[in-house]
Amino acid sequence: YRTPEGWVVKVELAGVSVEDVEIDVQGNVLSIAGCRKDRSCGYGGSYEQMEITYSRFEKTLKFPASIEGVQLDHMFENGLLIIRLKRGEAVETKADAV
Repeated sequence: YRTPEGWVVKVELAGVSVEDVEIDVQGNVLSIAGCRKDRSCGYGGSYEQMEITYSRFEKTLKFPASIEGVQLDHMFENGLLIIRLKRGEAVETKADAV
C-alpha cells in the first residue's frame, strides 16, 4: 500500500517465528527472507498429508523509487508480517509540530 508517510507491506507468514525472518533494503528493493520450521512434529514421526510448506523462503519487492534510508517498523499480526516504511521527510514528531 502507498500511504502519505511511505508504504505498508503485508506478507502472509503463518507459522513463521519473528526470529526466523530477515528484512533488508537495498536501493528500491525490499527483501524478506526466512525459514518456516515445523516445531510441532517430533523425530520419528511421519506425515500422511501436508498443507503447508516448511522450508527457506525469500521474497523481493521492487518499489518505483529508492526506499534506502526509510524508517522501517515491522510486526506480526494474525499470521501476517506487516512492514511500515516511512520516508524521513514525511515523518513529523509532536515537537516539530509545536
